[in-house]
Amino acid sequence: MKVASWNVNSLNIRLEHVLQWLSDESPDILALQETKTTDDAFPFKAINKAGYEVVFSGQKAYNGVAIIAKSSPENIITDIPGLEDPQRRIIAATIDDVRIINLYVVNGSAPGTEKFSYKMNWLTHVTEFINEQIACYGDVIVLGDFNIAPDDRDVHDPIKWKDKILCTKDERSALNQVLDLGLQDSFRLLHDDAGFYSWWDYRMNGFARNHGLRIDLILCTDEMSEALTASYIDLEPRKWQRPSDHTPVIAEFDW
Repeated sequence: MKVASWNVNSLNIRLEHVLQWLSDESPDILALQETKTTDDAFPFKAINKAGYEVVFSGQKAYNGVAIIAKSSPENIITDIPGLEDPQRRIIAATIDDVRIINLYVVNGSAPGTEKFSYKMNWLTHVTEFINEQIACYGDVIVLGDFNIAPDDRDVHDPIKWKDKILCTKDERSALNQVLDLGLQDSFRLLHDDAGFYSWWDYRMNGFARNHGLRIDLILCTDEMSEALTASYIDLEPRKWQRPSDHTPVIAEFDW
């Protein structure tokens, strides 16, 4: 099972990128974030033509999530109990007996702001939801744009980013609470070194200088982690014309 996550920063702009990547890499599952399109405008026919099923939850101009899969997604959830949120940031589905939870975590703007409080509250509710899903389904993958760099290895300049949004103690603590549910960061199971990133700012030539953050994650339950055979970041799409500021992250399982 080859599973991937990619914040495409507008599917309307990058549909051809997604279709090309599906053709080149043939993942079993691809989770998208920031599709930025309403459900009635979602390009599902093009994705179906490429040989994939897709489920999605979107809104105009902002947010939006989707799960693309070779097998039909089942038991789809786009809203979770206790979190009344019009922003489309969550979609969960069962694919080949594995529960896939795709998240576009709130950015949070800056510590101490109303948006940061919204992020922390959102994470609290989502953590409860993930815990319930693990209890219900057992085999679970939680993936997406977490908007949190797990530790200083995931930051090109830890001193510059210290206590800044995406790198605060509160955000990392919230991520650790998710991991404490019995989840593993698939990338860190196979790679200890610093210097691997999945997002680079468009400004200041960030990608060419490798001034990035690793904020796109694939988390898996302990049993699934035992079947993990590869976990990596595909830099090629970030080199394409008019790229997203994120690039795909991938995990492969002997499942």
